[in-house]
Amino acid sequence: LERTGLLDSTLVVWGGEFGRTPTMEGRANGRDHSPAAYSMWLAGGGVRAGHIVGETDAIGYTVLDRPVGPLDLHATILHTLGIDSEKLTFDHHGLKETPLGVSGGSVVAEVLG
Repeated sequence: LERTGLLDSTLVVWGGEFGRTPTMEGRANGRDHSPAAYSMWLAGGGVRAGHIVGETDAIGYTVLDRPVGPLDLHATILHTLGIDSEKLTFDHHGLKETPLGVSGGSVVAEVLG
């Protein structure tokens, strides 16, 4: 995308809906889900390169500074697309509906380019 000049107009989002616990949970086959601390990255259109938001403890178990939740991520993605997450609605059988998981978040201004 960068080589072709499309990165500036394309937002790339990578992540998942949860992280993994940093330690084994007494199971022989892996670690458990961890909704408290996880990593996401954004690149391209509308975001600053190389910027980190938030901090976890030394083992990645607890957020220590600047927690960012899914609603904040959604608000930020929509903002880069020019959409206000608090005003996003759609018509459904004559009713004005709001998509789930969209309103209530805050734009993560630190990542905006």
